[in-house]
Amino acid sequence: MNKTVIEVHVRAVLPTSGGCAVFIGNSDKVFIVYVDQTVGSAITMFMREMSKERPLTHDLMAHLMTAVGAHVERVIINDLKNATYYARMIIAAENELQQKKIIELDARPSDCIAMATQQKAPIYVSQEVWDEVEDMSDVLRKMEEEGLKPEIDPESEATEEE
Repeated sequence: MNKTVIEVHVRAVLPTSGGCAVFIGNSDKVFIVYVDQTVGSAITMFMREMSKERPLTHDLMAHLMTAVGAHVERVIINDLKNATYYARMIIAAENELQQKKIIELDARPSDCIAMATQQKAPIYVSQEVWDEVEDMSDVLRKMEEEGLKPEIDPESEATEEE
């Protein structure tokens, strides 16, 4: 069964007292996914394309996937139950005979966002989740006005490259 999805981007990552707030959205709407500090730091490093002295867990996963001819094709935040987000990671793999395989995994949204950011794969949210989440665009805009600079705004970058 195909469900409607909306493409979103990581708009900002901000530290909180309990971890990090990841602002995700597009020009129409922004919502927040709370993640632990280590994943928030990883997302920030991937957004900034920072080199690391030693591989982090997400780097290890990416190296393993590359070794077996796979990559993250896309991620989908597909459900929201009792204030908990759920996500799927879609992995495309190709063996040495050019045989292709698509693998869909249940994963934490935080890991999905980190892996998608690292591999520059698109992030989607299901229409059902999109309709349910509270729009935090004004909060992000106010924080930007007060001096917060989002890590990267992919929508403005896409316009510049075209």
